[in-house]
Amino acid sequence: MSENSEGDEGAGDGGRPDERPRLSTRQAAERLGVKPETVYAYVSRGLLSSRRSAGGRGSTFDAAEIDSLAAAARRPAATAREAAPDAMSVRTGITLIEPDGCWFRGVDARELAAARGFEEAADWLWTGRLTPGLRFTASPPLLGAARAAAEALPGHCAPTDRLRAAVVAAAAADPLRFDLAEDAVIARARGLLPVLVGALPLRGDDPGPEAPLVRALWSRLTGRRPSEAFARTLERAMVLLLDHDLAASTLAARVAASARAHPYAVVSAALGALDAPLHGAAGAGAHRMLAEAVERGSAAAVVAGTLRAGRRVPGLGHRVYPGEDPRATALFAWLEEVPRCAPALEAARAVAATAGRPANIDLALAVLTLGAGMGPEASEAVFAVARTAGWIAHALEEYGERPLRLRPSGHYTGPRPPVAVP
Repeated sequence: MSENSEGDEGAGDGGRPDERPRLSTRQAAERLGVKPETVYAYVSRGLLSSRRSAGGRGSTFDAAEIDSLAAAARRPAATAREAAPDAMSVRTGITLIEPDGCWFRGVDARELAAARGFEEAADWLWTGRLTPGLRFTASPPLLGAARAAAEALPGHCAPTDRLRAAVVAAAAADPLRFDLAEDAVIARARGLLPVLVGALPLRGDDPGPEAPLVRALWSRLTGRRPSEAFARTLERAMVLLLDHDLAASTLAARVAASARAHPYAVVSAALGALDAPLHGAAGAGAHRMLAEAVERGSAAAVVAGTLRAGRRVPGLGHRVYPGEDPRATALFAWLEEVPRCAPALEAARAVAATAGRPANIDLALAVLTLGAGMGPEASEAVFAVARTAGWIAHALEEYGERPLRLRPSGHYTGPRPPVAVP
């Protein structure tokens, strides 16, 4: 995301004689026919470059660059790739992201989360059809194989380590995994999600095989019993996390699907990309930070200590949202209905205010996991299970495209041959 101020002072149509004309944020927005917030969203996506204006207040933009982007947007066949030729662009009808929200197949993700359960929303994302009261069930042979693989790992392993082992074991136990017909892939997906959850060690009361997926996941992340408000908020969070366009893990999933990998392999590839400090693991840092802030009673001290150590404050800022992550805004509002989350929620808001940067979904999810008595790695497990549904949706879409289309060409920068054998 862009961290530039939205002020317009100090900008103009000129500058030093050797510079091209520059525009203020407001002038750039007027030429593009968009809101000022959208201009900064273009910067965060690499479609525009910006520069601090004189005096450090506000930003300025190259007038020629603005005009080029505006012309590309006016062309009927214009695409994101034409506007930014160095960026990879993939056609998708799953998720639209704008500065003020994200939409799944045209439906506001926040409204979907408030209205539908996770399994209903996931299946709708795959099929375009709503089945009220839908429950996913695991195949006993696949669940047994996944549990055996996950339980064989060392005790210190994180939940996502067990999820990766579980998906590989489930694939090996499924002789029909290579069937890429749409109905077959959806059937695999409906069984895979409860297999992943069931492979995690039980920490609380077993809700039974007929329980909703979210209740089963809860019992594997904390020993506390959930209130109705708590369980509902976790489910809403998981719906918000279903998809978020071409995040690193989703791109990995689509590349695998482009090569016609089966659904388990697609999810395995995505889980590999998710296991990264700048992607799925970001929530653990936010959880630990909030726990320290609650314990010390001072968000300012924790923020100062983090910055002094040369680290970024986790859970803040997002490259596609110029302001607060709208998913975080929604989740914060729902967390207000959960009394146990009050201390963590207060700490999260104090952290964002102290650091002067808006919260993202990782910080909101950390409030939920901390309030529920879950460990720091729980948010990554919640993210992985929820996003598995999105990876399957992208796989289904990619299976309908030309095979191996996601095969970019490398730009060789090494020595020109012939080079002597070393």
